[in-house]
Amino acid sequence: MFNTETALKEAMTAIDGTLGVALVDYSSGMALGTLGGSKELDLSVAAAGNTDVVRAKVRTMEMLGLKGEIEDILITLSEQYHLIRLLKSRNNSGLFLYLALDKGKANLAMARHQLRRIETELDV
Repeated sequence: MFNTETALKEAMTAIDGTLGVALVDYSSGMALGTLGGSKELDLSVAAAGNTDVVRAKVRTMEMLGLKGEIEDILITLSEQYHLIRLLKSRNNSGLFLYLALDKGKANLAMARHQLRRIETELDV
């Protein structure tokens, strides 16, 4: 089992091209932990902003009457991927992992696979 710090370290080291990672509570928009980032990639700001993305998608699904759960949300920029993985395992509902990747160095399919693996090990 991973605690927050171990899970974030695992994401930074096991996922090629990772620029930064955060564990976020989307009811408050607060980052419970961050690792990486830069002057240009403020993970606290990203956590709050991506909380709005998650809330909007949840509301849209409700309005459309769509069944099922969101696994992840992908935002593709010219030089980066931003991956939001909503956590469903054990007592982790209301949380998401946010991962920023260098598009030139990352393998998106492997990043999604590794993030899913980290989710199953995470115990908050």
